Amino acid sequence: MVAMRNATDNARGLVDDLTLMYNKARQESITKELLDITGGVAALAD
Repeated sequence: MVAMRNATDNARGLVDDLTLMYNKARQESITKELLDITGGVAALAD
């Protein structure tokens, strides 16, 4: 039972870490897209 509990805890920790990495990558992608859009708008306004 202890081994199963440890494995479950480790799996939850891994899922949390991977979720955080995914969210950071997603946020970075969204930020880059927004910068591209605002850069395009600024170029058209000149």
